[in-house]
Amino acid sequence: MSRAATAQRREDNEIEFSRIVAFSDGVFAIAITLLVLNLGVPDHIREGELGQAIWDQRQTFIAYALSFAVIGRFWVVHHRFFADVIGFDSRLIALNLFYLGWIVLIPFSSEVLGAHGGETASIVLYAVNLAGVTLVGALMFTDARRSGLAETDPAVDRQNRQRALVTIAVFLASIPVAFIDPEIVAYLWLALFINPIGRLNRRRA
Repeated sequence: MSRAATAQRREDNEIEFSRIVAFSDGVFAIAITLLVLNLGVPDHIREGELGQAIWDQRQTFIAYALSFAVIGRFWVVHHRFFADVIGFDSRLIALNLFYLGWIVLIPFSSEVLGAHGGETASIVLYAVNLAGVTLVGALMFTDARRSGLAETDPAVDRQNRQRALVTIAVFLASIPVAFIDPEIVAYLWLALFINPIGRLNRRRA
């Protein structure tokens, strides 16, 4: 018997399904809120030194902005996926928890990146974290669709897989680059916002 046949149908278990989605949204909300806790100024600064104290934390602000955008993007993808879910089982719930585990790690890796942005270890940690989120998310989405627990348009499904592969490739490629020149890594990550896959698909259309 297939997983789709034994899974709980969303339309018959709307309350339980809503609890799964609400819990996931809560984890995203907490993770994105924790990012701001990395920001701050020294408790005791002299008059006229506030501007310099804020400027000295520019790397932390950059890490905050990057991580806020990243978590926000992950939430949008997660939200769209669960909108297409028509059934759920223990495996989907377990994969979702595993995925959220990587999400809540982002505030920590973001804090390390902000405090030690010029060090290779901080870049490797952040890259592995975001590559892990993308990989686990792609596995969860693919597993649900192949098992008949989610319905998506084939073209959209293909584009999402391509985007996930590009994201994983960019973050993994930034790891060896970090050992050569950590300053270049930011430009590699910036490439993710250019969205070449989307442009390519629009040309084909």
